[in-house]
Amino acid sequence: MGKDRIPDWLNSSLWTTTLSDDDRLHRHSPSPTTFSSAVSEPIFQPPVPVPPTGAASSPQSTVTSPNSEFRDRVDKNSNDTSNGNDQNASSSGVSPDDISRQAQLSTELSKEIVNLWELRRIASQGIPDSAGIRSTVWKLLLGYLPPDRVQWSSELAKKRSEYKQFKEELLMNPTEITRKLEKSVVHEIDHSKSESSGLLSRSQVTHGEHPLSLGESSIWNQFFQDSEIIEQIDRDVKRTHPDMHFFCGDSQLAKSNQDALKDILVVFAKLNPGIRYVQGMNEILAPLFYVFRNDPDEEMAAAAEADSFFCFVELLSGFRDHFCKQLDNSNVGIRATITRLSQFLKEHDEELWRHLEITTKVNPQFYAFRWITLLLTQEFNFADSLHIWDTLLSDPDGPLETLLRVCCAMLILVRRRLLSGDFTSNLKLLQNYPPSNIGHLLYVANKLRPQAAS
Repeated sequence: MGKDRIPDWLNSSLWTTTLSDDDRLHRHSPSPTTFSSAVSEPIFQPPVPVPPTGAASSPQSTVTSPNSEFRDRVDKNSNDTSNGNDQNASSSGVSPDDISRQAQLSTELSKEIVNLWELRRIASQGIPDSAGIRSTVWKLLLGYLPPDRVQWSSELAKKRSEYKQFKEELLMNPTEITRKLEKSVVHEIDHSKSESSGLLSRSQVTHGEHPLSLGESSIWNQFFQDSEIIEQIDRDVKRTHPDMHFFCGDSQLAKSNQDALKDILVVFAKLNPGIRYVQGMNEILAPLFYVFRNDPDEEMAAAAEADSFFCFVELLSGFRDHFCKQLDNSNVGIRATITRLSQFLKEHDEELWRHLEITTKVNPQFYAFRWITLLLTQEFNFADSLHIWDTLLSDPDGPLETLLRVCCAMLILVRRRLLSGDFTSNLKLLQNYPPSNIGHLLYVANKLRPQAAS
């Protein structure tokens, strides 16, 4: 440990070299010598992302899959004029490491009982985009699929049937509910009239079923309350990744995907009245739905909505307190988590921590709130976000600990610029994080992992 509590490995010029704007745009292509020493570094404990051995994907990399009709350009900063170049780069961008990792993952997935520990170890290094297996791996990592392959078919059928029932019960408007009630009531008065109109006769309409009822049990009162949330969900879903045709636009594909996202979030909100819907949940749902909808298995892709719902619930279970405003100031709320990040940075780079929070007074809430609550989905292009999620979901202790390490690594990777910056420049930098080599970032995050006791 060096002076000012800076780890010796942080004294490398790798972290302190000042980069020009052009250099930063090409940080995805480090020279082989940059990582020569990193390759031989011992790895503390699984799961561990290996350091990159060659050029990483550029900020304009794309995700490829046999389901090419659903694929889209995934760079949030790209434009339509560069489609051809992206496709050419993608077709030749498969590295030997990707091929090896794909083979290892395929071997694990072919076993009768999947070894989750081994699957996490391999997946934490990144799942090759061309493999078409990220969908299955994520479902296993999130506990949606059991390790026993024999149980997959029955478990999926059970869950998908359950989601279908949720939709039937929770997405009906009061008129439809009234019509269903009408069928179960034996009419004695105006039976034929009620039958033809699809409405209960006046004598059959209870107070709770009247549209003007304000009672807590009134289905109409609940419907009007839900309408506000549904409108918010609809607005947010339409703003989800506006640069990707998969999510936005006038195509039938985009509209279908938006409807699926909306239904998932509405069902979640109704099943979780304590949290309901909080702005930003759509951004967490989007990667799950994108990956599952692009599964090369057509049967799996067709059931992406149901699978995404349950995996979204599972993923959010580890972060749900961050979305509960009443818990903001508790020891499990978002502010407590941001404080943990601050303490983590102080532990690993006290000089940088002191400059940020004491000298320039950059409150970590100004930048880390979005980083943590949206699981870094807004800080990197979509393809890179998927690779980061491979590592987050692979942590056996849950994504939060790895997320905090990645956030701390993000600060360390731009420490030179932060140490020379003032409040304004530092805040701008952290709220608009520069393009980064994701393999490099995850390697640094892994270096921050506590060493196992010898």
